[in-house]
Amino acid sequence: MKVAASDFDGTLFIDNGICPENVEGVRLWRAAGNKFGVVTGRDYGMLVPQLEYFGIDYDFAICNNGAIIFGENGKVLYQAEIPEQALYVVATHPCVADSLHVAFSQAESSCIYREREGSWMVREAKQWQFLLKIIEVAEINELSRVHQIALGFASLDGAAEAARQINLLFGDTVYACQNRGSVDITPIGIDKSKGIEKLLELKAWQDAEVYVIGDEINDLPMIHRFDGYAVESAREVIRRDAKQSFSSVGSMLQNNL
Repeated sequence: MKVAASDFDGTLFIDNGICPENVEGVRLWRAAGNKFGVVTGRDYGMLVPQLEYFGIDYDFAICNNGAIIFGENGKVLYQAEIPEQALYVVATHPCVADSLHVAFSQAESSCIYREREGSWMVREAKQWQFLLKIIEVAEINELSRVHQIALGFASLDGAAEAARQINLLFGDTVYACQNRGSVDITPIGIDKSKGIEKLLELKAWQDAEVYVIGDEINDLPMIHRFDGYAVESAREVIRRDAKQSFSSVGSMLQNNL
């Protein structure tokens, strides 16, 4: 048995869609008895409607950069947590003041206390009918079992500076990863490679061959750990660390059948 894990945005999902080659590649991969899943910075609730709409079947979903893992039936298999005392302090610090949104990811829901024009999280929640609860800043102190704080910036420089400041100030508790205009904040020690390792342990798939593919900075840990691939549309800094680049996820899967 082989296990394939694909990033979503910019890898499986490009130009607001999932191409037929990817759908067919996943179908053939799973029909051969292999496992396929997505490993993403997205919340589960914002991922599944799009997978279903475009006809992608999956065996697992590693969401929020490895902070939570779901089985094929939507059951939570693993969840990391940001310490509750850190939620308010991080989310209201001046270094995140320019973020278009401050969202908190929980296993069964997501909430947001800042909603500014240009927030793609709010836009996609409306487009895909994903429940995104709006809260007041004081309600942050009432949150529990949060595994990711998501920020969004209008500029790449703004995102990079916020991530740098968060890691400098709170690096003993959380880790901030910039992915273009997004900054995802997870518990310390969490990344996509750790998420895949945890999945293999939980499912007793340690002997399986693992294939990963991505396109961005937050994909590098899994690309390094599993000698993985990149899509050809990825930036050169990502492609040079990958074993090989493919035109699509589907072509990578069919090449490794």
